[in-house]
Amino acid sequence: MKSTNSKRPAIAILAGLFMIAWSGIGVAGSLAGSEGDKRFPPALNGDPKSPCTKAYKAYVAASGHSAYATTPYSRVVSLYILCGTRLNAPSQKVAEELAMKSCLATRAHYKVTNGGACEIAASK
Repeated sequence: MKSTNSKRPAIAILAGLFMIAWSGIGVAGSLAGSEGDKRFPPALNGDPKSPCTKAYKAYVAASGHSAYATTPYSRVVSLYILCGTRLNAPSQKVAEELAMKSCLATRAHYKVTNGGACEIAASK
């Protein structure tokens, strides 16, 4: 008869490694609540009903790779602030590309000629 005492340390070690690996997956898996790589502070007017404020809050809440593009803030009141997002993309690069396309499409839709070019404000 073989003793089962020699198997117990190996099982305990494997169980410990499994628990460490599993906890790391949970931490690395979600980006929700993170502002990510902020390139410049987005111009938000503070109105919770504003489309760009809603888009930025959705960007921060997104759990996957996402990006937020906007026209930079200007002190000239007559200029428009436009934005675009891409949430939960396969990668950060894809999210940035699609957020830029969204912002540019918004500019084209509203036929805005002033207000600055679209830029990535934040991505994760």
